[in-house]
Amino acid sequence: MHCVYIVRCADGTLYTGYARDPDAREKVHNSGRGARYTSGRRPVVLVYREILKSRGDALRREHELKRWSRRRKEALVAAVLLHQEPPRRRRRASAPSGDAPVNSSRKLPSAADTISR
Repeated sequence: MHCVYIVRCADGTLYTGYARDPDAREKVHNSGRGARYTSGRRPVVLVYREILKSRGDALRREHELKRWSRRRKEALVAAVLLHQEPPRRRRRASAPSGDAPVNSSRKLPSAADTISR
């Protein structure tokens, strides 16, 4: 699996990179051992990932995204967010019928859900 990813840094800037495992790469960035750019802008949050067929395709796409303006990257991230399903609510047996509490132990979908090419 070859991925291009975008992380949002603590100062609000975006960083684009290539990784085989974007989740693991996010952890490396947050440990301070990632890119020099992100090491001083921690914590970072993975906001976008795109899976491509080959390493070459992923590196070409990374290069393409790095040339995009911040505004265009923000639009890409926002488009991914708009296409996500909202978290589903689960009813508890003891809850009144009109009151459905949210299961707080469920992990919410991230903005970086996979987009295949």
